[in-house]
Amino acid sequence: QLQLVESGGGLVQPGGSLKLSCAATGSTLDYYAVGWFRQLPGDEREGVACHSRTEGRAIYVDSAKGRFTISRDGTNIVYLQMNNLNPDDTGVYYCAAGAGRFRDCLTWTSDGGNWGQGTQVTVSS
Repeated sequence: QLQLVESGGGLVQPGGSLKLSCAATGSTLDYYAVGWFRQLPGDEREGVACHSRTEGRAIYVDSAKGRFTISRDGTNIVYLQMNNLNPDDTGVYYCAAGAGRFRDCLTWTSDGGNWGQGTQVTVSS
């Protein structure tokens, strides 16, 4: 059974960078579309970045374009490099795999697929 564990969150000043990791166990991520999502208390979960190895491309929410990069390392790790962070990027960041079609990835919900427990990112001076 596929399990996902996020790490790499923390407190960073505006303009700083963080690199999040999502490690998979129990199965390979090779055939899954994967995505990163974030959520603030009381808000809906928002898709940030997604990647499909099959299609060989990534998609990003507009606010992440040019600042965030999603990538994979081997078969079981997915990264989210986040640069030039601002307070609006604060939230709990989750990774997910196989929760729907890749083209719909940014709108995936936790009703399906495989989700990690999240890692907190706080951008504040």
